[in-house]
Amino acid sequence: MNNMENSRKSRFQQTLAKPFSCIGCSIHRGARVSMTVMPGEADTGYVFYRKDIANGQGEVAARWNTVSQTKLSTSVSNRFGVEVNTIEHLVAALYGCGIDNARIVLNGPEVPIMDGSAKAFVESINMAGKKTLQRVRTAFVITKPIAVAANGAVAMLVPSPVSEFEISINFPKTAIGEQAFTTTLEHAFTKNDVTNARTFGFAQEISVLKRIGLAKGGTLENALLVDGEKIINEGGLRYQDEFVRHKVLDSIGDLALAGATIVGKFIGNKSGHHLNNLLLREMMMQENNWIFTSTQQAEENWSELVDYSLAV
Repeated sequence: MNNMENSRKSRFQQTLAKPFSCIGCSIHRGARVSMTVMPGEADTGYVFYRKDIANGQGEVAARWNTVSQTKLSTSVSNRFGVEVNTIEHLVAALYGCGIDNARIVLNGPEVPIMDGSAKAFVESINMAGKKTLQRVRTAFVITKPIAVAANGAVAMLVPSPVSEFEISINFPKTAIGEQAFTTTLEHAFTKNDVTNARTFGFAQEISVLKRIGLAKGGTLENALLVDGEKIINEGGLRYQDEFVRHKVLDSIGDLALAGATIVGKFIGNKSGHHLNNLLLREMMMQENNWIFTSTQQAEENWSELVDYSLAV
């Protein structure tokens, strides 16, 4: 049986059974990075530790309210201004594979990009295994729609008895075109719906990005490169709609920063890291549009919880 089967069905929080390590390049800074992901204690979530930062200032929690930068990736920082960049693929893999708590030790400021997808992280999590913690897993049950919009893009959460993701994108006159994809959080990784989908960029933007200090480590080994209506990568696509599937992967990582399972459907039209984080911040302010409870209650009494909220 796949070790990720029913990975988020557990009624109790989970962590890794043992640590795993990765070494790779950081896509934006272009530096070689060593990372070890270790078991975490209950209710701690995902916490990064920068070994290169002295005086005990290198601890950075990954939460919706610690997000500090969303240009082409998601970054988090602490009160000392210490930042960790490009966390979304790793966090998506942890969250989707049912890991609620983890300590992530880095020797630099950015998570390694590996092959541009979550494949290496998912495989490592699967090999490390999971340990159940004696603490109830919690959930935000979306009972009324929550939405944000900017520059023609929309991101919203609507009631659903399961965690779902529906994304649509449109890049006219490129090899991407118009794409849409829907999956559940359970199937995203157990069925490899998004596991292997790689990040992507555009040939005409590379020089500008590198000039402002981004994409220094980007290569055809860790990203899809689109040049007009052509895909430059020699091996082509892993999925016919790999681009939108990667957007789903990114959204899973961004919404995992809520700090608990979101039981509801995420709908994104041209949304990205910035809008995804704005949606979480809006959600936290609209307390009448969700109920915080255990995942067991969410699963067993979803319709009653939603009906009660609508009646209040």
